[in-house]
Amino acid sequence: QVQLVESGEGLVQPGGSLRLSCAASGRAIEHYGMAWFRQAPGKEREFVAGVWSGGHTDYVDFGDLVKGRFTIFRDKNTNTVYLQMNSLEPEDTAVYSCAASITTPLGRASYKYDYWGQGTQVTVSS
Repeated sequence: QVQLVESGEGLVQPGGSLRLSCAASGRAIEHYGMAWFRQAPGKEREFVAGVWSGGHTDYVDFGDLVKGRFTIFRDKNTNTVYLQMNSLEPEDTAVYSCAASITTPLGRASYKYDYWGQGTQVTVSS
């Protein structure tokens, strides 16, 4: 199994950028589909972005609300997955969690994921 630890929490102004990290241990991330979810107070958990491999190709998927603003990528050397967030909006304020799925291609439903990190807070406010 794999253990996931997020970092990079912070307070950023609208229009700013932030990068979150998800460090994995126990097993290489290339064996999993990796994703980021977020949950704002009073709202359901929401799929943000995912990355997985199929043959020799890497695939990515983004939630509709972040498409064009967020990027997901992974570094197999450091066993870390990153979420680069640009053009942040107050509506992006949430706890962001990293997740790993044994099964690929990835889906957007949280129940399909097998391992979760503890989450990290992102606040977008002026």
